[in-house]
Amino acid sequence: MSYLKDFRPSRRGFLGLAGGAAVLSLAAQSHAQPISTKAKIVILGAGAAGAGMANRLVERLDGAEITIVDGRKDHWYQPGFTLIASGLKPAAYSVSGTGDWLPKGVNWVQEYAANIDPEAQVITTAGGDKLPYDYLILATGLTLDWNAIEGFSLDQVGSNGIGAVYAGPDYAEATWRAMDAFTAKGGVGLFGRPATEMKCAGAPLKYTFITDDYLRRKGTRDASQVIYTAHNDTLFSVPVVNEKVKLLFRDRGFDTRWNHVLTGIDAEARTAYYRIPESRVLNPDGTVTVTGARTEAIAFDFTNVIPPQRAPQVVRDSGLSWADKWVDQGWIEVDQGSLRHLRYPNVFGVGDINGVPKGKTAASVKWQIPVVEDHLVADIAGREGTAVYNGYTSCPMITKIGRAMLVEFDYKNNLTPSFPGVIAPLEELWISWLMKEIALKPTYNAMLRGKA
Repeated sequence: MSYLKDFRPSRRGFLGLAGGAAVLSLAAQSHAQPISTKAKIVILGAGAAGAGMANRLVERLDGAEITIVDGRKDHWYQPGFTLIASGLKPAAYSVSGTGDWLPKGVNWVQEYAANIDPEAQVITTAGGDKLPYDYLILATGLTLDWNAIEGFSLDQVGSNGIGAVYAGPDYAEATWRAMDAFTAKGGVGLFGRPATEMKCAGAPLKYTFITDDYLRRKGTRDASQVIYTAHNDTLFSVPVVNEKVKLLFRDRGFDTRWNHVLTGIDAEARTAYYRIPESRVLNPDGTVTVTGARTEAIAFDFTNVIPPQRAPQVVRDSGLSWADKWVDQGWIEVDQGSLRHLRYPNVFGVGDINGVPKGKTAASVKWQIPVVEDHLVADIAGREGTAVYNGYTSCPMITKIGRAMLVEFDYKNNLTPSFPGVIAPLEELWISWLMKEIALKPTYNAMLRGKA
């Protein structure tokens, strides 16, 4: 890929600085004397949140019976999926073994949970084993509801111009092959996001920018149309970031379609179907014409399919979800500061599963783990926890190959830059790109080990 060589030498020259930034970003782990306890702690999920949590608790608790429940044999470094789907990394870049990250002294039950009973304080595994607990940490992540998109199946990815970056490392690599073929010829590129909450809500925007950049590098942009289907009337939930992205979309000639929700795909016809809400038009005579909700078909040459995202069914069936918020999605009812369940105080949430206004990124997990650790350990010690999660969320918003905005924010939509005066959060910078491509993974790996 000769059109990428222009930034490679400088990237290599930045390795030392990036590695230093990763080290500087690590939070100091508590060296307090371990607390003796016989508490039974069950962690559901051995992904980023579960593994990081297990490693921290092993260091803080002496004698606790810690069990982690997850049937996945592979650990996926999900922040790498966009890089794989951009042709910059192979699928193997995001794959390691689940057991590689789990500490000694933790019992790994290599099954999925089939039932959660918060009243009896028991987890039942798919194999029928009963696991009683004193404390439960939900770190299950979320599920991708592919069935919600009529006509779509994952075996379509990589053919007929269909991609699915979120589906996994191999699917991200197949998406790259489809995008590479599309950008060589040009045509209609179709992008968007679901109407549910989702992990890394900036990823759909990143991949739109990246595809546009490849079209330009290959000289096919003038023969192409880039369409972005926004699920509501914004592009990003943080107002100042939303305005910046809207400006970039206008500058790059993207065709933004507002209030479009993907409902179906016809792979053979290369057509996507969207639900559009009713519209009200004021007529010259003062009357109002109401157009009912309808379906719009958009033809494409390439598209990145992202489905609705929800809590795993076992969580939705547990009675731990919010009853009056996100009712179609099932996120658990936790206090947004302590991440402690509001009805079951011996239950905590870490990561995507939490029903909080922000925080479905790997960077958020890094900030949530110490908060849950603090409150759980404090409870065991008979005192009150003091740590507070402020909603910290980070999105390295790639805007072209070799440039990104390092967007960080909290519950109140305040920008919370980690490097004030060094990295301007709304500027398209090379250093922000390298934080994503080089420094993020070592920091992520340190988090899994309980060191960040």
